[in-house]
Amino acid sequence: MTGHGSAAIEVEGLYKSYRGLEVLKGIDLSVPRGSVLGLLGPNGAGKTTTVRILSTLLRADRGRVLVAGFDAVSQARDVRGRIGLSGQYAAVDEELTGRENLVMLGRLLHLGMRQARHRATELLGRFDLLEAADRPARTYSGGMRRRLDLASTLVGRPEVIFLDEPTTGLDPASRMALWSTVEALTAEGVTVLLTTQYLEEADALADRISVIADGRVVAEGTPDELKRKVGGERLEITVADPADLDTAHELLRPLATGEIFRDDRRGVLGLQPVEGMATVAAVATQLSEQGLVVSDFAHRRPSLDDVFLSLTGSPSS
Repeated sequence: MTGHGSAAIEVEGLYKSYRGLEVLKGIDLSVPRGSVLGLLGPNGAGKTTTVRILSTLLRADRGRVLVAGFDAVSQARDVRGRIGLSGQYAAVDEELTGRENLVMLGRLLHLGMRQARHRATELLGRFDLLEAADRPARTYSGGMRRRLDLASTLVGRPEVIFLDEPTTGLDPASRMALWSTVEALTAEGVTVLLTTQYLEEADALADRISVIADGRVVAEGTPDELKRKVGGERLEITVADPADLDTAHELLRPLATGEIFRDDRRGVLGLQPVEGMATVAAVATQLSEQGLVVSDFAHRRPSLDDVFLSLTGSPSS
């Protein structure tokens, strides 16, 4: 690896405003080499702005950004030579074939024609696109275009890759295939910064997660660390008749630690049990004795959805 230091990405005090509106308000990030950082936040939180600054497409008002050991402002060319970027929409030339797209990028990156063709074939195979390699990209499905777009970010063998909501709109099979690719890249020592609207994606891929809200990092840690911040395991009860929700709520109040989560639309009550499994048994008994019919009864750990809602006050999508 070129550059300096153990972190592939270092961000200190990042600020950015648009027309007097402050979008970033002092973002700090540190991403170790060969790891995945999941950047989460509601729409408008500043995720894409952060990625654009880190990839040298936008200049911050204040702050310090090092990528692969190089300053994103004074050494922007060095940064660009070491990164790959895949945005929310596949950036491919639809009139060119898949192979021609990759060869063209190789030539733009100053690879010789022979080397560019070899790299294109290698990547087409890696992303299961060899059979479609010589078809125009406009004939590709959405998943194929996304795979071609990701392949294009790897032509120059980047040290750091920025993936800005890379699986938006993909079917589950295509998403799983892209997840496997990200895992293979980090195993090779590539560093990935991932923004995503799918919390299970961050849970599956990210070594650490930073949650952004209102232009600030409001929490940072491993997925398990963030889940523990929300609280312990939770009991969820779905009543068959929403009209019984008030009765169930009052009945369960003495058995809960803290406030009871309530979703009137779905008829769901969520509570943190006072005495673990003993409380679970007591809840089942109380509901049965009152003749309340329950359609679902689940004891589960906090999810990243719970973390997201707790930290940002917004649902994940």
